[in-house]
Amino acid sequence: MVRLPLTPAEVERGQRLGALLRRARGERSMLEVALDARVSPETLRKIESGRVATPAFSTIAAIAAVLGLSLDTVWAEISRPEPAARPARRTTRSVA
Repeated sequence: MVRLPLTPAEVERGQRLGALLRRARGERSMLEVALDARVSPETLRKIESGRVATPAFSTIAAIAAVLGLSLDTVWAEISRPEPAARPARRTTRSVA
């Protein structure tokens, strides 16, 4: 099976997910959280670093439960709209 490359939006969502999980983990060790969620520490590391941008729902649900995060909170964080790009400033030049 060939997997299509991730879109920039999917990569960004994965980075936001990883940042959220790192913040929620706080001082707890990655090993402790991974074992409690019944995922490998390597899987958690890849998700937190954004290397796995589209993890399985069951994996995220298990990690979120261990970290005390609701799935609503996770969804709100990863699906927030991208900030709008600033329009380029147009300058007018007077012709003399």
